[in-house]
Amino acid sequence: MSYKEFLDEKAKLYESPEFIKNDPVKILHQFNKKEDIEISGFLTSTISWGNRKTIIKNSQKIIEILDNSPYEFITNHEEKDLKKINGFVHRTFNSDDLKYFIKSLKNIYLNYAGLESLFYKNIIDNNLQESIHHFKKIFFELKHDKRTRKHLPDPFNGSAAKRLNMFLRWMVRSPKNGVDFGIWKKIKSSQLSCPLDIHSGKIARKLGLIKRRQNDQKSLKQLDLNLRLYDPLDPVKYDFALFGLSAFEKF
Repeated sequence: MSYKEFLDEKAKLYESPEFIKNDPVKILHQFNKKEDIEISGFLTSTISWGNRKTIIKNSQKIIEILDNSPYEFITNHEEKDLKKINGFVHRTFNSDDLKYFIKSLKNIYLNYAGLESLFYKNIIDNNLQESIHHFKKIFFELKHDKRTRKHLPDPFNGSAAKRLNMFLRWMVRSPKNGVDFGIWKKIKSSQLSCPLDIHSGKIARKLGLIKRRQNDQKSLKQLDLNLRLYDPLDPVKYDFALFGLSAFEKF
């Protein structure tokens, strides 16, 4: 069996509704409205590092803070409504960070036509990593604490931007297998990059898809190039295979 056949088989195995139960993407599956899905997805992806159960627990807390109506809360909130956030913390992401994220999202929906339009607008040469860089600049155009900037990665600073690439996968890839949503129509699956983390990086190195030791932007470019050889139209489907082989099979 070739590596492509092997990874195709594993991708098909793990991209299923069964995968959702213990994954942060389950938070998004509470919603049907496009804006609720993308806001809950963006905030969930932002805190998606560490223990998965804790990520899910704290992501659900954020949804409850937003009155279980993320878009309505984001676009209509006033300063007094943010008091309920006091005390929230997920690792180094605290209540002040969350308050700024809510304010910035309001600015994006009211002045930039929303998250999809902002990411789509800044794609250059089919490169979503360029788009992520420009998104971060606009996201932090309001007054903010310098420490809050660390919670959004920048590929131009060498980051693999794992969490934002995972968010983009959720938004763009087809929902046909019951995991991702496919609610963003302007961006193509072929433009996505794999969410490179400790799991996907470990398996990618074992299969020779990455040569570098660091999970950084240079490694991501190498991984993207190799995965596009296997499937140029949907290279990020292999995220399921790489993650599953490490997290579930200890391959």
